[in-house]
Amino acid sequence: QVQLVESGGGLVQPGGSLRLSCAASGTIIFNSYHMGWYRQAPGKQRELVAAITSGGNTNYADSVKGRFTISRDNAKNTVSLQMNSLKPEDTAVYYCRATNAVVLTASGVFWGQGTQVTVSS
Repeated sequence: QVQLVESGGGLVQPGGSLRLSCAASGTIIFNSYHMGWYRQAPGKQRELVAAITSGGNTNYADSVKGRFTISRDNAKNTVSLQMNSLKPEDTAVYYCRATNAVVLTASGVFWGQGTQVTVSS
């Protein structure tokens, strides 16, 4: 009953920037959800990139600390990922995830369809 739609991916040169957005809709009280960005490169497991709790606390993968920033706008039901100083190894499909902060079961986890980010010269 929750839908997540990512946007903002594309092709960028090394050192460039992109801003990803995730819009949530459906049966959701957005400020009751932890939000996160994950990515999956070809041949690799999906990994956590950044997360922001319902209370606004953030966490980042070591590989993106200092370069990426996650934020949320509860009034608009959106979460964003600002990606700066992009590297070729950042190339992946990026996915948005919502996790209910109260209902701690699999039924409270939702994923978006993903958006492609390609960093190449």
